[in-house]
Amino acid sequence: MPMNFRSRWLFAAALCGQLMLGALPVVAGESQTATVAGHPSDHRASLDVTLSRLAPLANPRVMHLAARAISCAAPDAERLAVIDFSLPSSKPRLWVFDLENEELLFKELVSHGQGSGNATANAFSNVPDSHQSSIGLFRTLNSYYGRNGYSLRLEGMESGVNDLAYQRAIVIHGADYVSESFIEKTGRLGRSHGCPAVRQEIAGALIDSLKENQYLFTYYPDSEWLANSEFLRCDRNDSQLALN
Repeated sequence: MPMNFRSRWLFAAALCGQLMLGALPVVAGESQTATVAGHPSDHRASLDVTLSRLAPLANPRVMHLAARAISCAAPDAERLAVIDFSLPSSKPRLWVFDLENEELLFKELVSHGQGSGNATANAFSNVPDSHQSSIGLFRTLNSYYGRNGYSLRLEGMESGVNDLAYQRAIVIHGADYVSESFIEKTGRLGRSHGCPAVRQEIAGALIDSLKENQYLFTYYPDSEWLANSEFLRCDRNDSQLALN
């Protein structure tokens, strides 16, 4: 049946609207790769925003680098802990994120090693018996009971930076020198032999949230590490990421 004038007008308007929607320009500065579902840069961008939203008082640069590292190493990771060692030990500088449910599980005090500095850490090492903390990306292993009580083993993933963490017995554990009362007395936390120690009261729950193939990212503005870490300048393609 032939269309009357009103029907022809509505049909033309609808067709025009479809054509206009299909021809919308890309906004200047907008990443075109961000529109490709599953693309690594899309994952990094969205995770970057999520971490900063969940920890709004954290340094956004640290959250950006943590997002880059975990998106490179394990895009499907469930949990991620981030330590910002550029902050003094008297400040909360450890965050634990539930990536699946987009929740902040912990915001906590955390110690650094005796050899890394006093109130603020400024030296880091991969050397046994240095009593220094290590920076970079770690994978968590099993929990166990040792001389420091309930603890969590860590596997350093960066060659020459933290890959001796397991041999050095660098673990997450609780310690009585990590507390607000210790800060009130000394102006800082007590220091470990290189382990990221946390408050005794939350050690068990925090360790359980991170044990067995989750991740820890520890940051310090070390220029050599920032320039050379394979996890901060990830250029692997999608198939390589899937095999990791």
